[in-house]
Amino acid sequence: MLVPIESHREEAAVMPGGETDSGTGTIGGPGREAPGRATTASPGTVLLQRHFTGENLPQVRAQVEDTAAAAGLGGVRLGEFTLAVSEIATNAVEHAGGQGRLELRRLPHELECRITDSGPGFTPAIPELLPGLTGTCPGRGLWLAHLVTDRLTVRTARRGAGAEVTLAMRLA
Repeated sequence: MLVPIESHREEAAVMPGGETDSGTGTIGGPGREAPGRATTASPGTVLLQRHFTGENLPQVRAQVEDTAAAAGLGGVRLGEFTLAVSEIATNAVEHAGGQGRLELRRLPHELECRITDSGPGFTPAIPELLPGLTGTCPGRGLWLAHLVTDRLTVRTARRGAGAEVTLAMRLA
């Protein structure tokens, strides 16, 4: 069973435990433009900006891990963050035209990664339980990213102009 992410503006933040924070500006607050257009950047320090494809995705994963470690994320949390970013970037490659853009930022108390693509968009929904292991049950990447991160925000354009997924981990 899929749990739709409530959304009035086709954006919603999913917090730990599955509750939603729709349209309150958690990441893509009011006044934000659709992915692929000029957006107001989150406050913080940009640590890494990369365009990625299926060909360079392994190098991008390694850069995310190295950059996150240098920013203060360590241990299991570093592995979980890297895995979550990898899952979302892989989704962009597999389902949104084979490429995307990644931006990693250090905020005062967390590390945030925003992944955007220009694919067809999708209806944001996180499965309640582990999705099936067949290709007919979508949502494993989002489910996993939601499970291991402290904050996950999904934003998709109304007319198929792409998606933006932002995930974050608190820094100790």
